[in-house]
Amino acid sequence: MVSASDDPAALLAQGRLAEAESASERRLATHPDDPAALKIAALGALRRADPARARALLQQAARLTPEDGGVHFQLARACEASGDPQGALAADLAAVRLEPAHALARLHLAMGLERKGEPRQALAHFTRALKDAQGSGHWLDAASTPATLQPLVEHAVDVVRRGRREYLQQLLEPLTARYGRTALERVHAAIRIYLGEQHADYPDPRQRPTFFYIPGLPASAYFDRRLFAWLPAFEALYAPIRAELEPLLGTSATRERVFHSGELEAANLRSATAAPSWDGYYFYRYGERREENCAACPVASRALDALPLIRIREHGPEVLFSVFTAGTHLLPHRGVTNARAVSHLPLLVPGDCALRVGGEVHAWREGRVVVFDDTYEHEAWNRSDRVRVVLIADIWNPHLTESERAAVTDCIAALGDLRGLEAAH
Repeated sequence: MVSASDDPAALLAQGRLAEAESASERRLATHPDDPAALKIAALGALRRADPARARALLQQAARLTPEDGGVHFQLARACEASGDPQGALAADLAAVRLEPAHALARLHLAMGLERKGEPRQALAHFTRALKDAQGSGHWLDAASTPATLQPLVEHAVDVVRRGRREYLQQLLEPLTARYGRTALERVHAAIRIYLGEQHADYPDPRQRPTFFYIPGLPASAYFDRRLFAWLPAFEALYAPIRAELEPLLGTSATRERVFHSGELEAANLRSATAAPSWDGYYFYRYGERREENCAACPVASRALDALPLIRIREHGPEVLFSVFTAGTHLLPHRGVTNARAVSHLPLLVPGDCALRVGGEVHAWREGRVVVFDDTYEHEAWNRSDRVRVVLIADIWNPHLTESERAAVTDCIAALGDLRGLEAAH
């Protein structure tokens, strides 16, 4: 048994670095395959500017404990000190694969990728490193960032801001050339707000998009029905659309939960009478067409495809027969962007069923469409003893021009690609 005074790990924990290094060397003389001693001895070697020995020790530790991300991170630093950027890059990559939340390893990996000439990959890792560190309360400002790291973190922040801006501006260049800068100024301003370069000045303080805000659009909780020329024709199909709905209610074959987990349901749904439930028979989900439901409801499907649906790859539209069981209450929440408006065609409204948007209550009436801005805090309830069904469709905000719709489509799809790239790493 190793005494506390000769235990390298215990001495290191006490901040007695020199004694820990000496103890690790003694330990290795009799136990050359002790991973903890190898790591501490490597620290000492790096401190003495002997990266070759540190690297040899850490390579041995990595062979003994290949699943230890910390060993690979230390090995990367030894490779850097040895003048081997490729070795450092490989070791940092191994570290983040083993410990995806290791923000410092990811930060160094991003630096290595940037030096290698892979800016898009570097951008993804810089973004993920900042997100992980800041999510745990680090790297938020000078006070939460070690002085030795501040230049690296400041560089990461600059790269992320600049990289996203350049990526989005390049994306918009063809549209700007086609329509002119003035025609797309609101979208350019939205990008500046998204990047934190411009303050979001909300004309209505109740409005707060969670993701992408386009300034300069008229703001109101509910849209004036006169803005939608298609409304009368759509409402005229209320009866045949309801007739198509009714057979679906007797089957669960194509019904989907709106929330993907019990945890989300528990956080967002309530009921004073029975277990709450919010399900949907989808025509589109995240922009993907549900062919079986569309085929089962041809009148509804044709009517919906005639609407100005917000079609953005992997994002929208969301179109569904929205089913609240008796007593279900959807708690207050907000939508992601004011580029979108949400249309409701009420099909089955048995009693006290209503929507509250921005503090303004609207009681659904069967066959009468209501369109609202879901970036206002909103909630909905079915206080009756029967099922309530509304046909929900995501449509374009009617105040956006065609050129702005095209630009927003490209921007949101591109931002989704960046987020996916970050998540994949």
